[in-house]
Amino acid sequence: MTRLNRRIFLRGLGGAVVAAPFLGSLADRSAKAESLPAPSAPKRLIAMFTHYGCVTTRFFPVKSHGALTAADLESTTLSPLVPHVRKLLIPRGIRAMNEWTANLARGQGNDSHIQVTGSYLTCVPITPNSNDPFHFDTYTRFVPQPTAPSLDHVIARQLSPDGVPLYIRVGNQSEGARTSISWSDSNKYYPGVGSLSQLYAQLTGLFKTDAPLSPDSYQAARGRSIIDIIGRDLDTLSRRDMSRTDKLKLDAWKELLHQTGVTVTSAQCSQHSADQLGVTTANISAAGGGGLGSDTLTRQIGNGMDAADLYSALAVLSAACNTNPVIILKYPPNFVFKGLGISSDSHSLSHRLNDASMTGTCVDGALDKLQTIDGYYAQKFAKLVQMLDGIHEGDQTLLDHSAAVWFQEMSDGAAHNLNNLPIIQAGGLSGYFKTGWTVNVEDGAANLSRGNSESACTADTSAMINGVSQATGTPATFANAPINKYYCNLMNALGVKAGADGFPLKGGTADVTKFGMYDKTEDFIGGGTNPPLIHDPGAFEALKANG
Repeated sequence: MTRLNRRIFLRGLGGAVVAAPFLGSLADRSAKAESLPAPSAPKRLIAMFTHYGCVTTRFFPVKSHGALTAADLESTTLSPLVPHVRKLLIPRGIRAMNEWTANLARGQGNDSHIQVTGSYLTCVPITPNSNDPFHFDTYTRFVPQPTAPSLDHVIARQLSPDGVPLYIRVGNQSEGARTSISWSDSNKYYPGVGSLSQLYAQLTGLFKTDAPLSPDSYQAARGRSIIDIIGRDLDTLSRRDMSRTDKLKLDAWKELLHQTGVTVTSAQCSQHSADQLGVTTANISAAGGGGLGSDTLTRQIGNGMDAADLYSALAVLSAACNTNPVIILKYPPNFVFKGLGISSDSHSLSHRLNDASMTGTCVDGALDKLQTIDGYYAQKFAKLVQMLDGIHEGDQTLLDHSAAVWFQEMSDGAAHNLNNLPIIQAGGLSGYFKTGWTVNVEDGAANLSRGNSESACTADTSAMINGVSQATGTPATFANAPINKYYCNLMNALGVKAGADGFPLKGGTADVTKFGMYDKTEDFIGGGTNPPLIHDPGAFEALKANG
């Protein structure tokens, strides 16, 4: 019997029916097994992360709170998402943690990017700490790492088959503590996988080649683990009056189910679906297997795709095969977009300069070049959303059952500010989130600032930029709602549980209301010397479908 068919067989019998013959005390009582409701579709988080922020004045819609229309997006960087406007959610007014400032006003004094990326998905300080924002000591500037696991690992430990996320390095660039956002534990960088060939090989072994499933087997093949599918039956049994011997037998049976298989692959997990997404051996070969070159990501490989789209297609196929409910697409830093006609690396250009300095003479056409990069990323996210929305699961789509989220390292790249953070979500995670809306979670105002990205370098020659002043960012007095609360939304929507203290805990039973060490960027000053404190626990109610 194949792996899939064994699971269908078990599901068809129902957990109670399978277990009951082994439980003598229950048989004596003629216990009647309850029927098992059809499982709901699996839920997934597919996050895309890009570095150095954006030209915020061109990125955000003018409207910051209210129902979204195509007209709201058409004149912005987000115009490629117009076809999906009804399934979008733009949370506004959010701040990420541990902002770098020249006067230590809002975070640690380590590197202006390392402390941000290290804290982005952890919401904890990095260590060792520096209180000198302009020092160049390698040990305290470039080596520090966070002191807790990142959000993707926290979720995966409760929901993923092996307890780890699918972390995909788009472009297959080797990275370490300086640019990583994924941490399996304190000071433990998680490299994930970057090879297109390796990702493809992991999926082809799951592809279905037989006839479509019968209606009775369809629900079982939608991507649930066996222990999840029959878990309610087993829980019902465990609450019945039974002998200690039978209780031990039931526990052993649960463990056997864990060991004999993890996931049931979806009916969409097939070579046909791979071909439809453009995931073919020819395309992977044309993309160079995923090796990073200065034009690799933008190289056209067929079907209107480029190599970055191919990484996204593999992420979508992984979601369709239900190999992992937590998928991160991490784009590379310091990239030279030669395929877009840009010769400066993305980090220097975000400063509006030819190098990583923070002050100097603006690069000619810096804002337009940044807009080109921002537009490219928007196209990649739109392609990801399109592919997710093209895979049907019952009367909805894979996108409807997911949250596809585009995170950016910071708001404006020259200011390095973390308030007024650009976050774009598509998909409502099976009805948990409000969609077709932009929501100002800070105060509900519909006229939140789009920042000051065009306050410098608007001329092509002799203009000056001063990133230290943070003048191109958003004033720090508003758009400061903590990103921790949004993470609580995502975890609760996915089914992550917390302990009595509200922090995520495997085996917990409560909703998640707290995440990280701090939810106020000023508390990061000193690198963990302030007592742990979450000032504003809970999730954003305004982001919920009924909020």
